[in-house]
Amino acid sequence: MYTIYRPLEVMRHLLGWVTLAVYICGLNADLIAHLHHHVPAITTRSCVFPFTYQDGLYYNCISIHSDFAWCSFDSNFQGRWRYCTASDPPRCTFPFYFRGQQFHSCTKKGYVLNRSWCSLTSDYGKDKKWKQCSPLK
Repeated sequence: MYTIYRPLEVMRHLLGWVTLAVYICGLNADLIAHLHHHVPAITTRSCVFPFTYQDGLYYNCISIHSDFAWCSFDSNFQGRWRYCTASDPPRCTFPFYFRGQQFHSCTKKGYVLNRSWCSLTSDYGKDKKWKQCSPLK
């Protein structure tokens, strides 16, 4: 007669063997951390842009060390973060300077595709950080 195992029983059995192997071999916990996937709590806290992370300055969400884009809650990353949502793209900075002229809204100047854009900092000439605005403008 055959024994029928339920999936939950099989998983418990397998987890027991993995735990034993980790204990016996002294494996680094980082190697098995992905077995217990952590889902961060959903928060409405705002991202801070720009933010500094590992000596880089970021004006939008990043996916460094992550499969998904994330942002920092602090201007200098302190370990407080969340995954980004569609409402997190970088925001235009107004006014901004481009080629000695001040702009208070998106502009088409300098964009060869005749689309509007804006600077993500107050001085595009210095920082070169920008994004495209609505294609309808």
